[in-house]
Order: sequence, then structure tokens, then C-alpha cells
Amino acid sequence: MESAAVSAAPDPTLGPPLEQLRHLAGELRQLLPGVRVGEAQETTKEFDREAFWRRLNEAAVTVSREATTLTVAFSRLPLPSPQETQRFCEQVRAAIKAIIAVYYLFPKDQGITLRKLVRSATLDIVDDMAQLVEALYNSPAQSNPENLIPYNSVWDACQHIPQIPKDNKAAALSVLTKSVDLVKDAHEEMEQAVEECDPYCGLLNDIEEDTSDNHVDEEDILGCPNNRDSYWSEGDQELIIPCLALARASKACLKKIRLSVAENGKKDQVAQLDDIVDISDEISPSVDDLALSIYPPVCPLTVRINSAKLVSVLKKALEITKASHVTPQPEDSWIPLLINAVDHCMNRIKELTQNEVES
Repeated sequence: MESAAVSAAPDPTLGPPLEQLRHLAGELRQLLPGVRVGEAQETTKEFDREAFWRRLNEAAVTVSREATTLTVAFSRLPLPSPQETQRFCEQVRAAIKAIIAVYYLFPKDQGITLRKLVRSATLDIVDDMAQLVEALYNSPAQSNPENLIPYNSVWDACQHIPQIPKDNKAAALSVLTKSVDLVKDAHEEMEQAVEECDPYCGLLNDIEEDTSDNHVDEEDILGCPNNRDSYWSEGDQELIIPCLALARASKACLKKIRLSVAENGKKDQVAQLDDIVDISDEISPSVDDLALSIYPPVCPLTVRINSAKLVSVLKKALEITKASHVTPQPEDSWIPLLINAVDHCMNRIKELTQNEVES
């Protein structure tokens, strides 16, 4: 009887429930850098694709279940005891470490592009779980939307695991499709700005309304669009034309690359697919840089530099695609036509900015 009473006594070394949650959140955050840079686990065993995806899905289900258990326990009074909290924290910790361990089983030779998608999904789960634990110790015993938002994020991240592409070709197509959409959006924004002619016209109207009664001189207002730096000159508008054409060519390049991968890409050619994705990933940020540089006040030299950077990326992407297995007949391909179009845009931009270079 005495021994039973001793075993049932509270463990004095356990911290209060909320302190244990705070410590758990910190532990989860400390796991993130290792996942970002961690290498695949070395093994001599042949990779079992079906077993990997089954284990990853099962691990995600376990994480979502532990997230539900923890949220329910800390969303009502009384709060769990220190012993119960310890058990909850151990289960969450074990579930997160388990899904990280499964990620580490994915070898690089199955495709860097696909491995990045698995890593990103794993990072989302770990980060979202850390945010959930933080929300629970910041607002315990409250089943309010502020706690449900991070819980839903964990759930969504776990639900995303089965949707990850299962081979490197499918992963490449997924990434390329995202790049196409990003460049398409950037090009449309550029076109819209040109159609409106004055991207600050809405701001100008607001300032006119605010100052009409106060008789404030618009030139004294910081950033007022009435100054010459806030609209396009005729020279600027002429320079924007080939920039728009270059953005349009970028979109065409990505769409053609994606189509070639879809039609001719082979699942076992993982290295070539990775190379195509790596260089294609640089196109969207380069288009964004060019798009930002055409807004007033326009610096022609910056436009020229950003255009040259984009052209360099596009040509490299086209050359890598041409040399790969996704272009079976490179001499008869669409690639030379796109290279000529890109060169034409760049030559025109050089002509229009030559004075800036010489001055």
C-alpha cells in the first residue's frame, strides 16, 4: 500500500503544464534548422517507394491525431495535470520526430526536386505544430478561433502529404506550373500598369480630396504623385514596350519547357529534370526584378541590368532544356525561335538605354 501511494504521488521534477508546453514549442523550433539542411540517411538497401509513401502518410496521420488530442486537452478547464501534460508532450514530440525520420529516408537519387517538396511539406508540419503549441500556452482553456487557426494549419499540412507528387517528373511539372503562374501574374500586372498609364492615379485622387479644403501645396507632400518622379515620361513608355515583350517571352519559355517535360520527360532521368527545374526557378524572380524596375521613377540603367540578368537566365534555361532528353530533336525545336525573340527584346532595350551607359 505504501509503495502504491508513493508511485501515485506527483513528480516534483515536472514543470507546470503551460511551462511544459512552452518548452515543447522551443524544442520543435530547434528541429527546423536540421530539417532544412539535413542530408538523406545513408543506406545500402534499395529504396522502397511504396513503403516510403505509406510510412510518410501514416506519420502525418499520427501528427494530426496528436494535434487534435493536445488542442482538445488544453482548450477547456481544468487543464491537464503535469503528468498528463508530460504524456501529451511526449506523444507530440515522438510524432514530429517520426515524420522527420521518414523524410530523412528519401534519397537524393530519387530526385532533388521531389525531395525539396517532401522537405517543404515536413517543415510546414513541424512549424505549424510549434505555432499550435505556442497558441495553446498563450491562450489556454479557450476554444476560440485564435487557437483553431494554428490547429487547422497543422491539419491542412498533414492533409497535403498524400498530394505530394510521387516521382521526380511529376514534381518537376508541379514546380514548373507554379513558375508559369507566377510569371503570368507578373506579366499581367505589368500590362495592367501600362494600360492605366499612371499607377499612382488612385493615390493622386485620394490626396486631392484630402487637401482640397486645407489648401495644402501638393509639392510639399512626401511622395505626392504630382512630381515628375511619379509618372512615366515618353522615353520611359518607349522602354517599357520591349520589357513587356521580354516578360511575355519569359512566360512562353516556361510554358514550352513545361510542355516538353510533360511530353518527353522520363521519370528515370532525375538529374536532367532537376537541372531544368533549378534554372527555371530563377526565371520568376528575375521577371519580378524587371517588373519592379519599370515603375516610376524609372532608372534606365537598372532596367537594362535587370533585363540582361533575365535574358541570361532564359538563355541558360533554354540551352539546358535543348541539351536534355526532353528535347529529342533540338535542331528542329522551338528553342532557336525563343532565343531570337529574347535577343531582339534585349537589343532594343540596349538601344534605348545606351545614353545612360555612355553618360
